[in-house]
Amino acid sequence: MKPAPFVHHAPRSVEEAVAVLADVGHDGKVLAGGQSLIPILNMRLASPAHLVDINRVDGLSDVTVDGGCVRVGALVRHRGLEQSTEAYAAQPILRQGLLNVAHPAIRNRGTTVGSIAHADPCGEMPAVLALTDGVVEVTGSAGSRDIPWQDFFLGTLETSLAPEELVVAVRFGCFVEGTGTAFLESARRSGDYALAGVGVAVTLTDGTVSGARASFVSVTDVPSVLDLEPLLAGVEPGSGAWDAALDSASEAVRGHVEPESDIHATSEYRRMLAGELTRRALREAANSAGAHHD
Repeated sequence: MKPAPFVHHAPRSVEEAVAVLADVGHDGKVLAGGQSLIPILNMRLASPAHLVDINRVDGLSDVTVDGGCVRVGALVRHRGLEQSTEAYAAQPILRQGLLNVAHPAIRNRGTTVGSIAHADPCGEMPAVLALTDGVVEVTGSAGSRDIPWQDFFLGTLETSLAPEELVVAVRFGCFVEGTGTAFLESARRSGDYALAGVGVAVTLTDGTVSGARASFVSVTDVPSVLDLEPLLAGVEPGSGAWDAALDSASEAVRGHVEPESDIHATSEYRRMLAGELTRRALREAANSAGAHHD
């Protein structure tokens, strides 16, 4: 299928893009990488009258690292962020999550910020933003503002953005020293949307867990974070108490997520996957934290 007719706009600055968005209102959609938007247009699940193509806008293609926090501009491709050695050194979870995004051809074109702004609960990078306690940077006709991730996602494909606002960057937050991360998911085929996925962060202090949290893919309506510290705090990974603590964490995850059944998997199967993936990811993240500590 082909998309419905639309007017293509190609602004050269953030100010011009915002002005166009303000003029077209709810009839406009922003085009960056297009890997989520174009299929929706082709299937006519959406028929905006205007596409605001920001690919010619300067100043939106930078990845910057400041004190362990990573800022990603709106035109940074998944592949560019995945290959950034500075971003990986500061936040390995970014590459860990990105390697699960679709296929290399899509990562070459798709943008990390666009994936987050799309607000698909099956997407990996909204979960990573939540895990790192990240922030969305927005510019609109009324000025600029920072939106914490908790306030940005309202529902499936729904955000708190006003029609005239443009997401110009996202900031992935910092983890404290001694934190290891892992990102795991299960899909029917490589590159498919995950049946379930999880990102975790584990912090070790003097060899025992002092912090742990998890975020999820495909099993919640909006990105969410589950604090696992009360279940793991004070436990030494690999000790006799470790397996029991992981059992408790897995059970907590199964109670936290709210997956739906579809043609690919039942809700109960997705729930089981989320719990088991969390168990494995916690082991991997704890090992990583231990290696950094050593």
